[in-house]
Amino acid sequence: MYDTEMTDSPGREFYGRSDVIARLRAQLDSVQRTGAGRIVGVRGRRQVGKSTAVERFVQSAGVPYVFAVGTLGASSRAQVDDATRALAESTRPLPGTGALAGARVPGWREWLGAIEQAAESGPVIAVVDEFPWAADADPSLEGTLQNVWDRRLERLPVLLVLIGSDVTMMERLGEYGRPLFGRIRPFRIEPLNPAEVGHALTAATPTDVFDAYLITGGYPRLVADLGDSGQDPAAYVREAMRDLYSPLVSTARFTLDAEFPDGQAAERVLAAIGSDETTTPRFNDLIPAGVDATERTRLQTATTRALRTLIDEKRLVERDVPAWASDKGRLRRYRVADPYLRFWFRYIGRDVERIARGRGDLVAQRFDRDWSSWRGRSIEPVVREAILRLAIDDDRLDGVEAVHAWWARDGRAEVDVVATTAERTAVVGTIKWRPDGTVTRREIDQLRAATAFVPRSAHAVLAAVSPEVGPTVGADLVFGAADLLSAWRA
Repeated sequence: MYDTEMTDSPGREFYGRSDVIARLRAQLDSVQRTGAGRIVGVRGRRQVGKSTAVERFVQSAGVPYVFAVGTLGASSRAQVDDATRALAESTRPLPGTGALAGARVPGWREWLGAIEQAAESGPVIAVVDEFPWAADADPSLEGTLQNVWDRRLERLPVLLVLIGSDVTMMERLGEYGRPLFGRIRPFRIEPLNPAEVGHALTAATPTDVFDAYLITGGYPRLVADLGDSGQDPAAYVREAMRDLYSPLVSTARFTLDAEFPDGQAAERVLAAIGSDETTTPRFNDLIPAGVDATERTRLQTATTRALRTLIDEKRLVERDVPAWASDKGRLRRYRVADPYLRFWFRYIGRDVERIARGRGDLVAQRFDRDWSSWRGRSIEPVVREAILRLAIDDDRLDGVEAVHAWWARDGRAEVDVVATTAERTAVVGTIKWRPDGTVTRREIDQLRAATAFVPRSAHAVLAAVSPEVGPTVGADLVFGAADLLSAWRA
């Protein structure tokens, strides 16, 4: 069913990332044009394909490069030795570094000095992947880099690319008070978007593409595994749930272990949000029964702190509020921002032990029971993002600046899509993610009635969203899966 070529595997076509490579190419073009150096800080979660995209860029750039990789837990001495070996392993070595093959460079200052000497001959690229691990081993590395950069490298044609999966640390590299403040250009690599997933799964229908996106989150390794399986997304899930070491089951664990090596409270909160039906989990349920008041207070504080970390620092959780409501209001909902982790916590995280005991069939049965209803809820933020993207060029959405859901405090009414301009509600919509594409007259009437509760909606038009556009009675606008997918192709 699917084209099996995908990123991250030898001999496969490199899908997606054209925007990433173009942006890196623009940075190199500036270095070549001006002769001045640039530092680019590339960040993104583990498994999103940062290293693959950057490596593909340096291999195609046509200038000498070195691609060094930091090692978790290694000493500073070992990190420098590995970086020195990388000079000799490059397929397009830096000029003048051949003599360093097998040599022991004293430290990072001298390693950067070799980059400096090479750049005297023309433009070069130097990459340090997993830079946070190298910096952990040598707390003076940032300061050393700043010193060498200010003294010489920034006046030479050097593109220095620092890559890290510790998103928070990589963001803080450029903060005021840090050595690289004012010197580093931030660059974030996200998972594949729905259109890129569709590019990889060339024979998939638009509806299947969105199913694949909800399951894989656009992680290249998972998209490749799904493509290799030759199955539709649901069949792929059923088979993967029978194998503890399948990428679908194991990848989330790698990500969580990297994000929270000691953060049990944060992972408990993340699991509560990810597995909850209502998106308003009762965090007090995370506190064991029978603890005394002092311990309860401590655990409540830890939970609050963990939630703040997940939202503000890790950005693994989104806090949603109704359209027109204040971001600081108490009427809020939480959801796991990453579609794959949202799927994993819902269907796999709680049942890893069952899969390990060979009872993945039971996990697959639960998936079959509520996949249809769960994907109908999980697709909603994706639909809202698509409509916001479409508003850039779609005259029917002229002036739309934000797209949210809306719900009443008392539960009397809820609307899936509320698209707003600066002054008014332009569109209210209902999402019915049914394969047959039918939105009934009764559902449109219910939407019309709910519109009376939505602020500033006196002149709003009605929209219906479903996978396959079918008979839709009474809606002013209709969006099918193909329409939504085009939002990422523009």
